[in-house]
Amino acid sequence: MAKARYLVEAHVLEGRSVAELAKTHGVHRSWIYKLLARYREGGYEALEPRSRAPRRSPNRTPDEVVRAGAETIAYHLATELDSVPSVSTIWRILRREGLVVPQPHKRPRSSLIRFEAELPNEMWQADVTHWRLAGGKDAEILNMIDDHSRLFLASRAFPTTKAADVVDVFRSAIGLHGAPASLLCDNGAVFTATPRGGKVLLQLEMERLGVVAKNSRPYHPQTCGKVERLHQTLKRYLARQAPAKTLTELQAQLDAFCHYYNAIRPHRALSGRTPLQAYSSRLKARPAVEAGPDTHFRIRHDKVDDAGTVTLRHDSKLHHVGLGRAHKGKPIKLLVADLDVRVLDARTGELIRRLTLDPSRDYQPIGGG
Repeated sequence: MAKARYLVEAHVLEGRSVAELAKTHGVHRSWIYKLLARYREGGYEALEPRSRAPRRSPNRTPDEVVRAGAETIAYHLATELDSVPSVSTIWRILRREGLVVPQPHKRPRSSLIRFEAELPNEMWQADVTHWRLAGGKDAEILNMIDDHSRLFLASRAFPTTKAADVVDVFRSAIGLHGAPASLLCDNGAVFTATPRGGKVLLQLEMERLGVVAKNSRPYHPQTCGKVERLHQTLKRYLARQAPAKTLTELQAQLDAFCHYYNAIRPHRALSGRTPLQAYSSRLKARPAVEAGPDTHFRIRHDKVDDAGTVTLRHDSKLHHVGLGRAHKGKPIKLLVADLDVRVLDARTGELIRRLTLDPSRDYQPIGGG
């Protein structure tokens, strides 16, 4: 999906021609046109490789058994029984009853090489995935996970995820868990503009907080494997719920899953512990250079006045920030960290102006920073 998403974003967001992309990346133009058609029909989710497996298989293991493997069964039996069979015994019972099928062709786990951060908050992963509501409307879900503990840090539903939404969710996660030392994302347009020679809001926010920005290589989704795997687990859960008709209903399902995933569900990669147990058991990493402890953060919504300015109070004194008459009447969002001020278009998330407030001046001119 990584290459498909890259090509779609390069055309849709950057305006690059299909012919140029086909020539640069050695693919046929017809394939790119097919990707664009699938994207317009079903969003990023439609770019996933389509399975050729039959829709129905009478011999398929029931979902309730697949969801409750030997490790999970042992974990929950331990909360109810004094004597619990070993995992291998449970596995043999499941196999004997025909509830699981051995797969000797799979690679042994010992052959896999995995990376895991040493400490909680040493590295977070974030990514956006697509979901469809009951009425056919598309939604996007922004997920964040801690690389060390697999703690589900945030899951938020949007009609379309904008750059400002990513910053809001990132800030909310920091408010609950503290700032991470680094954040790993793919090269989606809401996460990075480095390939386009610029910076998005998330990159500016991480610079201010001292959080190291990391991005996966193009066409290599395995780098963000933990959050990609989390998408799959979440979607299996959502598929078993009553289809959400609205974003509010979908968000309620996401919140319920976060609680189950973090505090109840044992995780195989964590030796049967829950992510919350793993996260709470060790000291937390922090950014190498952190914002000062007395830094005051706030978010304000406003509208640009007829003169092209917006007011901002600092230390009990009102200041006027010039934005230009071209923005007259536009709804805006102000992200304030002491004297550091960023003004965003509230509808698109576009950065209109960034400045360092001069407390000695009432009017902050457009050319003043």
